[in-house]
Amino acid sequence: MTDPTATIATNPDAPLTADAEASHSGLRLDRFLSDRLPSLSRTRVQALIKQGHVALGGATIMDAKYRVKPGMHFEVTLPPPAPATPQAQAIPLAVVYEDDALIVIDKPAGLVVHPGAGNADGTLVNALLAHCGTSLSGIGGVVRPGIVHRLDKETSGLLVVAKTDRAHRALAAEFADHGRSGALERSYLALVWGAPPRTKGTINAPVGRHPTSRIKMAVLAAGKGRDAVTHYHVLATFGRAGGDRQGPVASLVECTLETGRTHQVRVHLAHIGTPVIGDPLYGQGFKTKLTLLPEPLRGKLALLHRQALHAARLSFTHPVSGTLLKFNRDLPPDLAEIVQAFKEL
Repeated sequence: MTDPTATIATNPDAPLTADAEASHSGLRLDRFLSDRLPSLSRTRVQALIKQGHVALGGATIMDAKYRVKPGMHFEVTLPPPAPATPQAQAIPLAVVYEDDALIVIDKPAGLVVHPGAGNADGTLVNALLAHCGTSLSGIGGVVRPGIVHRLDKETSGLLVVAKTDRAHRALAAEFADHGRSGALERSYLALVWGAPPRTKGTINAPVGRHPTSRIKMAVLAAGKGRDAVTHYHVLATFGRAGGDRQGPVASLVECTLETGRTHQVRVHLAHIGTPVIGDPLYGQGFKTKLTLLPEPLRGKLALLHRQALHAARLSFTHPVSGTLLKFNRDLPPDLAEIVQAFKEL
């Protein structure tokens, strides 16, 4: 029996085809298309279906709940991008690398990636609209930079953005694969309370929406959340929390992602009892540790108004040239200063 397929075309001469396994049959149409076309979010797919841009055998399908069966062949046509809603703003950017296809940014803490509730402007997208001009990806439905992955507002570090639709599709597919068959690698440096149980280890625990808080994620029981895997390596430990039996006060940990769930590093580190220092969502119970620390470290931590998390390493295959690109960024000054203070305990 023929497997279902999905073809997405910006014009008849340049179709892109994604073949699905037969196991995808029975899925809702919106989920099937978003799974097979990683450059399109499920929300974007639902909008395209509703607007009549999805066809089966020449017949328009406008029901997002339509069930996919083996042998079906869907065509998705992307309409021309609408004008950008965000406004270009001359916000300084720390550009690590840039060419005609993409740009790599060292994002500072405090900068939101894209406009949203409570952040109508002053975001990375606003800055990129000013920096990139007309060279922008429209794959997201508007003429704006192609945001392939995100960092939390208060997480600093490396982030790649597509400047063309071709680059966006290729990078989105690479990130969706999570490095299983490609060169993608993402690593974070985290300053955490205490120390993990082992110097090296793997946290394999499903992550999903917190059952009672809409702004938090949580480790959930098997089948309740999405697979999430984080590999960690303790780089350094600092001080003692009242004797050898209680272990280190804090640790510097490198975390490498095998999946890319929302808040994954923060949730996983808190799950094993070592939350990221300064994390307002997952490290609240460790605030009392501040009172036990000497000055000037206590004062420096009190002034740290963000989680001590930095996207330090990013590797991926260039979507046009096929070249392996590798980027590294040391801890920014605010975190490096705190690490140095911990070393002096």
